Amino acid sequence: MTLTTMLLAGGSSRRMRVDKATLMIAGEPLWQRQLRVLSGLRPETLWVSGQSGLRWCPIGTEIVTDKMPSRGPLSGVAEGLCLLKTSHLLVLAIDLPQMTTNHLRKLFGLAKPGKGVIPLNGGGLEPLCAVYPAEAAAAAGAALNSSDVSLQSVAQLLLQQARARVYEVRPEEQALYLNMNTPLDLPPKAGASSLQP
Repeated sequence: MTLTTMLLAGGSSRRMRVDKATLMIAGEPLWQRQLRVLSGLRPETLWVSGQSGLRWCPIGTEIVTDKMPSRGPLSGVAEGLCLLKTSHLLVLAIDLPQMTTNHLRKLFGLAKPGKGVIPLNGGGLEPLCAVYPAEAAAAAGAALNSSDVSLQSVAQLLLQQARARVYEVRPEEQALYLNMNTPLDLPPKAGASSLQP
């Protein structure tokens, strides 16, 4: 099996009121941390999904842009699957600052040919930190052209089609899925040193 990783950074960050990618976590910009976490997997390809002309994106990093009009994170995942040249696509949302390379490696280790892995965290699926097989492109593309553009719905469909399996997140792993949407969600400064991959 072969791997492409993609950082999902296409959100407008309206509730955070600043570009989440530029937030400082443990002394470094969040975008830099997340790219380091993904690079640690040694993927064949590393992409950033977002708008063209991301000011913070390092030179030489390939940006996968949504086809307009953008339909949220599904647009990025669908476009990534459409362009995919490897067997699997691992996606990570920019606003999961406590995710680690080791945990992502564990998820990819559970994938099979033609089958991805979608974490189940406290009863809810985590499709923004998941492994998708190349065969998921059809389901993602169809959803993109439908009235239901929820990535949750695509994840449910892939599970029904046996194109993905669930990984039940352990209690001690739940903190890895901390999602930052507002300033109140930012990790406390006192705990910033714990956010290293």
